[in-house]
Amino acid sequence: MEDQQKRIHPVVDVKSPPPRPPPVMASMLPRGSATSDKGMLNMAPRPPSMVTVPLVPQGHATSEKVIPRRPQRSCCCKFICWTISLLFLILILIAATAGILYLVFRPKLPKYSINNLNISDLRLNYDLSLYAKFNVEITANNPNEKIGIYYEKGSRLSVWYTNSMLCEGSLPKFYQGHQNITKLDLALTGKNEYGSTIMSALQEQQQTGRIPLELKVVAPVAIKLGSLKLRKVKILGQCNLVVDSLSANNLISIKASNCGFGLKL
Repeated sequence: MEDQQKRIHPVVDVKSPPPRPPPVMASMLPRGSATSDKGMLNMAPRPPSMVTVPLVPQGHATSEKVIPRRPQRSCCCKFICWTISLLFLILILIAATAGILYLVFRPKLPKYSINNLNISDLRLNYDLSLYAKFNVEITANNPNEKIGIYYEKGSRLSVWYTNSMLCEGSLPKFYQGHQNITKLDLALTGKNEYGSTIMSALQEQQQTGRIPLELKVVAPVAIKLGSLKLRKVKILGQCNLVVDSLSANNLISIKASNCGFGLKL
């Protein structure tokens, strides 16, 4: 009993650190483990790896590809290009048709001339207005071989002295055939409120023996190409005349005549 009592038990120091576990050799570690320079296991924690995840629009699956929309400008450009090309083609066809018609029909403007001018009446009224009545003989010449002319309603023929109209009338409605010459006797009448002033100017001008007059023509006509009647156009003309007298019921001599005519679509 004394021997058991004399046994000495080791005293555990509470303040001392706990014993370390035996080192693990590198040969005992699995492949890919990190070790220190002394072959010991490096137990430092690894930082978490960052994984980048692409953002996917809401409502689309991750496996679908986002296709960019084509701009609408390309459609507008195509439409404009097609429109310009179509208009250009139409213009080419119109020009080609007009060229063919010109070569086939060889159109020429009709010619007009003033043959005679007679004054039936030229006097002052009680209200000092001027009353005039002229008789004009006009020759209309259609030189075209394959083109006829329809003279329609609404024509106007007027005689002017300076800026004052003396009288007016109209052409009859008729058809003028190919290479045809037609003589027209027209009666023109009119009334001007500034009669005294115009009469005085005419009397002074008559003493010189040269009285300038203007004959203006506006005639709507329709052209006939073969058996085809085209739309209406207007013949515009003006004749500058010089006569020796404006005495009523006397023979009037036309000393000069210069006429020009054109078409208005």
